Amino acid sequence: MRLARLSLLLGALVGGLFVASLLTGVAAVDPVTALRALLTGGEGPVGIVMREIRLPRAILAAMVGASLGLSGAALQGLLRNPMAEPGVIGISAAAGLGAVLALHSGLAAAFAFALPAAALAGALMGVGAILFLAGAGGGTLALILAGVALSALCSAVTALVLNLSPNPFAAQDIVFWMMGSLADVSFSHVLLAAPLMAVGGVLLWRAGPGLEALTLGEEAAASMGVSLARLRLSVVLGTAAAVGAATAVAGTVGFVGLVVPHVLRPLVGAHPARLLPASALGGAALVLAADIAVRLVLPGQDLKLGVLLALVGAPVFLHLIWRLRGTP
Repeated sequence: MRLARLSLLLGALVGGLFVASLLTGVAAVDPVTALRALLTGGEGPVGIVMREIRLPRAILAAMVGASLGLSGAALQGLLRNPMAEPGVIGISAAAGLGAVLALHSGLAAAFAFALPAAALAGALMGVGAILFLAGAGGGTLALILAGVALSALCSAVTALVLNLSPNPFAAQDIVFWMMGSLADVSFSHVLLAAPLMAVGGVLLWRAGPGLEALTLGEEAAASMGVSLARLRLSVVLGTAAAVGAATAVAGTVGFVGLVVPHVLRPLVGAHPARLLPASALGGAALVLAADIAVRLVLPGQDLKLGVLLALVGAPVFLHLIWRLRGTP
Protein backbone atom coordinates (compact mmCIF):
# COMPACT_ATOMS: atom_id res chain seq x y z
CA MET A 1 0.00 0.00 0.00
CA ARG A 2 2.87 2.33 0.81
CA LEU A 3 4.47 1.63 -2.57
CA ALA A 4 1.14 2.21 -4.33
CA ARG A 5 0.76 5.64 -2.69
CA LEU A 6 4.34 6.56 -3.56
CA SER A 7 3.87 5.45 -7.16
CA LEU A 8 0.64 7.44 -7.40
CA LEU A 9 2.32 10.57 -6.07
CA LEU A 10 5.32 10.18 -8.35
CA GLY A 11 3.05 9.49 -11.32
CA ALA A 12 1.05 12.63 -10.60
CA LEU A 13 4.31 14.59 -10.28
CA VAL A 14 5.55 13.28 -13.63
CA GLY A 15 2.22 14.13 -15.25
CA GLY A 16 2.24 17.67 -13.85
CA LEU A 17 5.85 18.26 -14.91
CA PHE A 18 5.11 16.84 -18.36
CA VAL A 19 2.32 19.38 -18.88
CA ALA A 20 4.55 22.14 -17.47
CA SER A 21 7.27 21.14 -19.94
CA LEU A 22 4.79 21.46 -22.80
CA LEU A 23 3.93 24.97 -21.67
CA THR A 24 7.53 26.13 -21.20
CA GLY A 25 9.59 27.60 -24.00
CA VAL A 26 11.03 30.65 -25.68
CA ALA A 27 7.78 31.44 -27.46
CA ALA A 28 5.28 33.01 -25.08
CA VAL A 29 2.07 31.09 -25.74
CA ASP A 30 -1.09 31.18 -23.66
CA PRO A 31 -1.52 27.78 -21.94
CA VAL A 32 -5.09 27.31 -23.16
CA THR A 33 -4.12 28.18 -26.72
CA ALA A 34 -1.06 25.92 -26.56
CA LEU A 35 -2.95 22.89 -25.29
CA ARG A 36 -5.79 23.45 -27.73
CA ALA A 37 -3.31 23.61 -30.63
CA LEU A 38 -1.66 20.40 -29.41
CA LEU A 39 -4.90 18.47 -28.95
CA THR A 40 -6.80 19.71 -32.01
CA GLY A 41 -3.86 19.55 -34.40
CA GLY A 42 -3.88 23.14 -35.58
CA GLU A 43 -1.62 23.90 -38.54
CA GLY A 44 -0.54 27.36 -37.40
CA PRO A 45 2.82 28.26 -35.81
CA VAL A 46 1.58 27.38 -32.31
CA GLY A 47 0.51 23.90 -33.39
CA ILE A 48 3.87 23.27 -35.08
CA VAL A 49 5.79 24.44 -32.01
CA MET A 50 3.74 22.25 -29.70
CA ARG A 51 3.81 19.08 -31.82
CA GLU A 52 7.25 19.25 -33.42
CA ILE A 53 9.34 20.91 -30.68
CA ARG A 54 7.83 20.78 -27.21
CA LEU A 55 6.02 17.42 -27.29
CA PRO A 56 9.02 15.28 -28.39
CA ARG A 57 11.26 17.17 -25.95
CA ALA A 58 8.93 16.42 -23.04
CA ILE A 59 8.57 12.77 -24.07
CA LEU A 60 12.33 12.31 -24.35
CA ALA A 61 12.93 14.02 -21.00
CA ALA A 62 10.62 11.51 -19.32
CA MET A 63 12.15 8.58 -21.22
CA VAL A 64 15.75 9.58 -20.48
CA GLY A 65 15.02 10.21 -16.81
CA ALA A 66 13.16 6.92 -16.39
CA SER A 67 15.97 4.98 -18.10
CA LEU A 68 18.71 6.57 -15.99
CA GLY A 69 16.78 6.24 -12.72
CA LEU A 70 15.87 2.61 -13.37
CA SER A 71 19.44 1.74 -14.41
CA GLY A 72 20.90 3.38 -11.33
CA ALA A 73 18.57 1.50 -8.99
CA ALA A 74 19.35 -1.82 -10.70
CA LEU A 75 23.12 -1.29 -10.56
CA GLN A 76 23.00 -0.26 -6.91
CA GLY A 77 21.06 -3.42 -6.16
CA LEU A 78 23.43 -5.61 -8.16
CA LEU A 79 26.61 -4.12 -6.70
CA ARG A 80 25.00 -3.60 -3.29
CA ASN A 81 26.52 -0.14 -3.20
CA PRO A 82 24.43 3.07 -2.87
CA MET A 83 27.18 5.02 -4.63
CA ALA A 84 26.93 3.02 -7.88
CA GLU A 85 25.40 4.65 -10.96
CA PRO A 86 25.21 3.89 -14.71
CA GLY A 87 28.60 5.43 -15.42
CA VAL A 88 30.30 2.85 -13.20
CA ILE A 89 30.28 0.21 -15.96
CA GLY A 90 31.51 2.62 -18.63
CA ILE A 91 28.49 2.55 -20.96
CA SER A 92 28.00 6.33 -20.85
CA ALA A 93 31.67 6.91 -21.67
CA ALA A 94 31.55 4.42 -24.54
CA ALA A 95 28.42 6.01 -26.00
CA GLY A 96 30.00 9.44 -25.58
CA LEU A 97 33.11 8.32 -27.42
CA GLY A 98 31.05 7.08 -30.34
CA ALA A 99 29.30 10.44 -30.60
CA VAL A 100 32.58 12.34 -30.28
CA LEU A 101 34.10 10.36 -33.15
CA ALA A 102 31.05 11.13 -35.28
CA LEU A 103 31.45 14.84 -34.58
CA HIS A 104 35.21 14.78 -35.14
CA SER A 105 35.02 12.88 -38.42
CA GLY A 106 32.26 15.05 -39.87
CA LEU A 107 29.69 12.24 -40.06
CA ALA A 108 27.37 14.16 -37.75
CA ALA A 109 27.30 17.04 -40.22
CA ALA A 110 26.88 14.80 -43.26
CA PHE A 111 24.04 12.61 -41.97
CA ALA A 112 21.15 13.74 -39.79
CA PHE A 113 21.21 10.78 -37.40
CA ALA A 114 24.88 9.86 -37.56
CA LEU A 115 25.41 11.31 -34.06
CA PRO A 116 22.86 9.20 -32.13
CA ALA A 117 23.62 6.16 -34.29
CA ALA A 118 27.33 6.45 -33.48
CA ALA A 119 26.55 6.84 -29.78
CA LEU A 120 24.42 3.69 -29.86
CA ALA A 121 27.19 1.83 -31.68
CA GLY A 122 29.66 2.98 -29.03
CA ALA A 123 27.37 1.73 -26.26
CA LEU A 124 26.98 -1.68 -27.93
CA MET A 125 30.74 -2.03 -28.39
CA GLY A 126 31.21 -0.95 -24.79
CA VAL A 127 28.96 -3.68 -23.42
CA GLY A 128 30.71 -6.18 -25.67
CA ALA A 129 34.06 -5.11 -24.21
CA ILE A 130 32.72 -5.40 -20.65
CA LEU A 131 31.35 -8.90 -21.24
CA PHE A 132 34.63 -9.92 -22.85
CA LEU A 133 36.76 -8.54 -20.00
CA ALA A 134 34.57 -9.61 -17.09
CA GLY A 135 32.90 -12.60 -18.71
CA ALA A 136 29.18 -13.28 -18.59
CA GLY A 137 29.73 -15.30 -15.43
CA GLY A 138 32.28 -12.94 -13.93
CA GLY A 139 31.89 -11.76 -10.38
CA THR A 140 30.91 -8.31 -9.15
CA LEU A 141 34.51 -7.21 -8.70
CA ALA A 142 35.39 -8.22 -12.26
CA LEU A 143 32.40 -6.27 -13.55
CA ILE A 144 33.40 -3.13 -11.64
CA LEU A 145 37.04 -3.35 -12.75
CA ALA A 146 36.03 -3.90 -16.38
CA GLY A 147 33.70 -0.89 -16.21
CA VAL A 148 36.34 1.34 -14.63
CA ALA A 149 38.91 0.29 -17.25
CA LEU A 150 36.47 0.90 -20.12
CA SER A 151 35.42 4.28 -18.73
CA ALA A 152 39.04 5.38 -18.29
CA LEU A 153 39.97 4.26 -21.80
CA CYS A 154 36.99 5.95 -23.45
CA SER A 155 37.59 9.16 -21.50
CA ALA A 156 41.25 9.15 -22.52
CA VAL A 157 40.42 8.64 -26.21
CA THR A 158 37.77 11.38 -26.00
CA ALA A 159 40.34 13.77 -24.54
CA LEU A 160 42.80 12.76 -27.28
CA VAL A 161 40.22 13.52 -29.98
CA LEU A 162 39.60 16.93 -28.44
CA ASN A 163 43.33 17.57 -28.21
CA LEU A 164 43.95 16.66 -31.85
CA SER A 165 40.87 18.34 -33.29
CA PRO A 166 42.07 20.73 -36.03
CA ASN A 167 38.71 22.48 -36.17
CA PRO A 168 37.83 24.64 -33.15
CA PHE A 169 34.16 24.55 -34.12
CA ALA A 170 34.12 20.74 -34.05
CA ALA A 171 35.81 20.82 -30.64
CA GLN A 172 33.17 23.25 -29.43
CA ASP A 173 30.38 20.99 -30.71
CA ILE A 174 31.96 18.04 -28.89
CA VAL A 175 32.20 19.93 -25.61
CA PHE A 176 28.61 21.18 -25.86
CA TRP A 177 27.29 17.72 -26.71
CA MET A 178 29.10 16.21 -23.74
CA MET A 179 27.28 18.66 -21.46
CA GLY A 180 23.94 17.04 -22.30
CA SER A 181 20.88 18.71 -23.73
CA LEU A 182 17.38 18.00 -25.03
CA ALA A 183 17.25 21.00 -27.33
CA ASP A 184 16.56 20.42 -31.03
CA VAL A 185 15.17 16.91 -30.61
CA SER A 186 12.34 15.54 -32.74
CA PHE A 187 10.08 12.50 -32.93
CA SER A 188 12.79 10.80 -34.99
CA HIS A 189 14.95 10.80 -31.86
CA VAL A 190 12.04 9.41 -29.85
CA LEU A 191 11.56 6.56 -32.34
CA LEU A 192 15.29 5.88 -32.38
CA ALA A 193 15.65 5.62 -28.60
CA ALA A 194 12.30 4.08 -27.60
CA PRO A 195 12.90 0.46 -28.73
CA LEU A 196 16.25 0.14 -26.94
CA MET A 197 14.93 1.86 -23.83
CA ALA A 198 11.96 -0.52 -23.81
CA VAL A 199 14.22 -3.58 -24.12
CA GLY A 200 16.50 -2.24 -21.39
CA GLY A 201 13.57 -1.44 -19.14
CA VAL A 202 12.11 -4.95 -19.48
CA LEU A 203 15.48 -6.58 -18.68
CA LEU A 204 16.00 -4.40 -15.62
CA TRP A 205 12.42 -4.81 -14.42
CA ARG A 206 12.66 -8.60 -14.63
CA ALA A 207 15.84 -8.50 -12.55
CA GLY A 208 13.86 -7.22 -9.54
CA PRO A 209 13.24 -10.57 -7.77
CA GLY A 210 16.88 -11.56 -8.22
CA LEU A 211 18.08 -8.25 -6.79
CA GLU A 212 15.73 -8.75 -3.85
CA ALA A 213 17.27 -12.15 -3.14
CA LEU A 214 20.77 -10.73 -3.54
CA THR A 215 20.29 -8.53 -0.48
CA LEU A 216 20.75 -11.70 1.58
CA GLY A 217 24.16 -12.34 0.01
CA GLU A 218 25.35 -14.17 -3.10
CA GLU A 219 25.40 -17.59 -1.46
CA ALA A 220 21.90 -17.18 -0.07
CA ALA A 221 20.61 -15.93 -3.41
CA ALA A 222 22.18 -18.88 -5.22
CA SER A 223 20.61 -21.29 -2.72
CA MET A 224 17.22 -19.71 -3.51
CA GLY A 225 17.62 -20.63 -7.17
CA VAL A 226 18.87 -17.27 -8.48
CA SER A 227 21.40 -17.56 -11.30
CA LEU A 228 23.93 -14.85 -10.44
CA ALA A 229 25.55 -14.98 -13.87
CA ARG A 230 22.18 -14.52 -15.59
CA LEU A 231 21.25 -11.73 -13.17
CA ARG A 232 24.49 -9.83 -13.85
CA LEU A 233 24.10 -10.30 -17.59
CA SER A 234 20.50 -9.05 -17.48
CA VAL A 235 21.43 -5.92 -15.51
CA VAL A 236 24.47 -5.15 -17.68
CA LEU A 237 22.59 -5.60 -20.95
CA GLY A 238 19.55 -3.71 -19.66
CA THR A 239 21.71 -0.82 -18.47
CA ALA A 240 23.62 -0.76 -21.74
CA ALA A 241 20.42 -0.58 -23.80
CA ALA A 242 18.69 2.03 -21.64
CA VAL A 243 21.67 4.26 -20.88
CA GLY A 244 23.16 3.91 -24.35
CA ALA A 245 19.91 5.07 -25.94
CA ALA A 246 19.56 7.93 -23.44
CA THR A 247 23.12 9.11 -24.09
CA ALA A 248 22.60 8.85 -27.84
CA VAL A 249 19.70 11.33 -27.87
CA ALA A 250 20.52 13.58 -24.89
CA GLY A 251 24.30 13.51 -24.52
CA THR A 252 26.01 12.88 -21.21
CA VAL A 253 23.51 13.35 -18.38
CA GLY A 254 24.90 12.34 -15.02
CA PHE A 255 23.85 11.97 -11.39
CA VAL A 256 20.24 10.96 -12.13
CA GLY A 257 20.99 7.28 -11.55
CA LEU A 258 22.82 8.13 -8.34
CA VAL A 259 20.57 10.76 -6.78
CA VAL A 260 17.10 9.35 -7.46
CA PRO A 261 17.54 5.84 -5.95
CA HIS A 262 19.38 7.36 -2.99
CA VAL A 263 16.50 9.74 -2.24
CA LEU A 264 13.73 7.17 -2.74
CA ARG A 265 15.33 4.16 -1.04
CA PRO A 266 14.12 5.05 2.50
CA LEU A 267 10.58 5.47 1.17
CA VAL A 268 10.38 1.90 -0.18
CA GLY A 269 11.93 0.16 2.80
CA ALA A 270 15.26 -0.42 1.00
CA HIS A 271 13.72 -3.19 -1.17
CA PRO A 272 15.51 -3.27 -4.58
CA ALA A 273 12.48 -4.67 -6.42
CA ARG A 274 10.26 -1.87 -5.10
CA LEU A 275 12.92 0.73 -5.79
CA LEU A 276 13.01 -0.02 -9.53
CA PRO A 277 9.58 1.42 -10.51
CA ALA A 278 9.90 4.26 -8.01
CA SER A 279 13.30 5.23 -9.44
CA ALA A 280 11.96 5.15 -12.99
CA LEU A 281 9.20 7.60 -12.07
CA GLY A 282 11.55 9.68 -9.92
CA GLY A 283 14.14 9.89 -12.69
CA ALA A 284 11.50 11.02 -15.18
CA ALA A 285 10.34 13.72 -12.76
CA LEU A 286 13.90 14.94 -12.09
CA VAL A 287 14.89 15.25 -15.75
CA LEU A 288 11.57 16.90 -16.65
CA ALA A 289 12.06 19.42 -13.83
CA ALA A 290 15.67 20.07 -14.82
CA ASP A 291 14.73 20.54 -18.48
CA ILE A 292 12.08 23.06 -17.46
CA ALA A 293 14.63 24.84 -15.27
CA VAL A 294 17.23 25.22 -18.05
CA ARG A 295 14.62 27.06 -20.12
CA LEU A 296 13.61 29.35 -17.25
CA VAL A 297 16.84 30.11 -15.37
CA LEU A 298 18.90 31.41 -18.32
CA PRO A 299 16.59 31.40 -21.34
CA GLY A 300 19.04 33.26 -23.56
CA GLN A 301 22.21 31.44 -22.50
CA ASP A 302 21.43 27.82 -23.52
CA LEU A 303 22.16 26.35 -20.11
CA LYS A 304 22.92 22.66 -20.61
CA LEU A 305 20.85 19.96 -18.93
CA GLY A 306 23.88 17.96 -17.79
CA VAL A 307 25.44 21.03 -16.17
CA LEU A 308 22.35 21.78 -14.11
CA LEU A 309 21.94 18.17 -13.01
CA ALA A 310 25.60 18.05 -11.99
CA LEU A 311 25.14 21.18 -9.88
CA VAL A 312 22.21 19.45 -8.15
CA GLY A 313 23.70 15.97 -8.00
CA ALA A 314 27.19 16.76 -6.76
CA PRO A 315 26.02 18.08 -3.34
CA VAL A 316 23.86 14.97 -2.90
CA PHE A 317 26.85 12.80 -3.77
CA LEU A 318 29.00 14.64 -1.22
CA HIS A 319 26.24 14.25 1.38
CA LEU A 320 26.19 10.51 0.70
CA ILE A 321 29.95 10.30 1.18
CA TRP A 322 29.65 12.28 4.43
CA ARG A 323 27.04 9.85 5.76
CA LEU A 324 29.12 6.81 4.82
CA ARG A 325 32.44 8.07 6.18
CA GLY A 326 31.87 6.43 9.58
CA THR A 327 30.63 3.15 8.09
CA PRO A 328 33.16 0.32 8.54
